[in-house]
Amino acid sequence: MTSHTFSTTLGRFGAATAAFLAPVVAFAQDTAVPAVAETAAALPVPDKGDTAFMFVSTILVLFMLIPGLALFYGGLVRTKNMLSVLMQCTVIGATVMLIWVTYGYSFAFGGSESAYWGGTAKMFLSGVTKDSTAATFSAGVVIPEYIFVVFQMTFAAITPALIVGAFAERIKFSAAVLFCALWVTFVYFPVAHMVWDANGLLFKMGALDFAGGTVVHINAGVAGLLGAIMVGKRTGFGKDMMAPHSMTLTMVGASMLWVGWFGFNAGSNLEASGGAMLATVNTFVATAAAIVSWSIVETFTRGKASMLGGASGMVAGLVAVTPAAGIVGPMGAIVLGLVVSPLCYFFVSVVKNKFGYDDTADVFGVHCVGGIFGAIATGVFASASLGGIGYAEGVTMGAQVFTQIKAVGITIIWCGIGSAILYKLVDVIVGLRVPVEAEREGLDLASHGEAAYHS
Repeated sequence: MTSHTFSTTLGRFGAATAAFLAPVVAFAQDTAVPAVAETAAALPVPDKGDTAFMFVSTILVLFMLIPGLALFYGGLVRTKNMLSVLMQCTVIGATVMLIWVTYGYSFAFGGSESAYWGGTAKMFLSGVTKDSTAATFSAGVVIPEYIFVVFQMTFAAITPALIVGAFAERIKFSAAVLFCALWVTFVYFPVAHMVWDANGLLFKMGALDFAGGTVVHINAGVAGLLGAIMVGKRTGFGKDMMAPHSMTLTMVGASMLWVGWFGFNAGSNLEASGGAMLATVNTFVATAAAIVSWSIVETFTRGKASMLGGASGMVAGLVAVTPAAGIVGPMGAIVLGLVVSPLCYFFVSVVKNKFGYDDTADVFGVHCVGGIFGAIATGVFASASLGGIGYAEGVTMGAQVFTQIKAVGITIIWCGIGSAILYKLVDVIVGLRVPVEAEREGLDLASHGEAAYHS
């Protein structure tokens, strides 16, 4: 037996377990006492059911990106830019997957005692084998480390792809890919470490984020808003017709996101237990409530409920429940869904028009605003008196909510400063924006030499 057999990634999945096992492994290596060998042999082994559950969850999160998010965004742009969005989601996802196994996993979950990054110990997946394990939330329960690696890899791949919806239809393909590669390195990996690693800054503060409200949605939403501003408005914005070219594809993509989101939320439990089933129920009811809520708001404000509104409500509900999925009760999840839609609708229909920024697919209005609301509301509805799982010993609702607010603020500041610097750097290196002629022609032909549709 080797030390990496029992060396697990420190963090949300059980730093205490790793600390406990380390001396056992070291002792087993240095001695030949049969009793010690028997002790090592009795150490936890992955359950096949948990492993299968995490495999399915991982594939579902991939399904969210390809083809879910790609089709959702693709339907929201004009016909001449459909393929450009599909290509951006596809290539950015593939690029981040390679970065993740090269150094991203280590930077996020490499076992460093730093509050801001995981170190270099796991670079190139060093020490990760078919026999190495990662602990879960339950003492003595482990999963293969490889499945944890790829599960987290899908999170890292879809998050920067979320950003492209904010500046779709006018950014250079090379700029989009380069920015996202730099962004995951300097923004996503540190935030993931801070939130989900036991040594992370926000983890030690006691911030609650079950499946990525801060790490994924606030992060992507802030970067999206800055991108929309720094890349600039689309040519003809406010004058030309820029309606979504296919609400059918947007609905298909949104539906795929909802299906895949069960892997996203339930899989974050890391084992097939009651916690995963709680996350599953919450992912159903929060989303359903948000769809109904958005439709009601549109009926009162516009006189008609739209399919675009239904799809937007669907995503808003999913975003809001993400940090709370395994923490709040079903009734609390319903409240999250009912409240998030009017909030996001206000930002999408009023705030965006008031300030005039061109967020093509409302990344900021839905993901960032919904993520902020969900993260803070998690501190409220985690209360056992409201059906949640309860707070840590000695923690009050007020204290938890304040912690959630601090976590949101730190995420916004880190992402805001980092993203602004990276956009400027990419602009200097390759330029952010395509020429006006290419934008008018459409990025499908100008950037990729092909068209989504042929007459």
